[in-house]
Amino acid sequence: MKIVLLSLMLVLAGCSSTQTSTETTAAVANSDTMEIIRRAAEQAPRGVLGEYVLHIKATGSQGPFVYLNTELDYRDPRAITVALSPNLIPRLEDKYGASPQEFFTDKTVKVIGKATRVRIDFISEGKRTEKYYYQTHIRLVDISKIEVVDKSV
Repeated sequence: MKIVLLSLMLVLAGCSSTQTSTETTAAVANSDTMEIIRRAAEQAPRGVLGEYVLHIKATGSQGPFVYLNTELDYRDPRAITVALSPNLIPRLEDKYGASPQEFFTDKTVKVIGKATRVRIDFISEGKRTEKYYYQTHIRLVDISKIEVVDKSV
């Protein structure tokens, strides 16, 4: 009797873990920023893996991180931000002969990664307030996951 119950529990546990993995690994190819934002919000906090074609209109940095934005104002709800890990910066500078901020501005890129909804808290006097908004980020830690493409969005 114990063996039958144990076997049944193992079978049920195996079925439940299979369902979860297929939800988060479904890749999408998309260049429609509003659709990417919608899908990332639907799948929050997991995000959506995909291959994305994005036109970079502006860049920014905070500390060692560099951000590539699809809108001139990174706070625009239509913006998608490609967040470059600090260890990528010198490698991208070596590859392109310019800083990522200089090189990627006004270029269309293909990015492979996970589009994730990120909560951004407002800070006042060094403390978080109760106000916040969401951005959609694609975090990159691998230089091979971003490339410039010739076609426009």
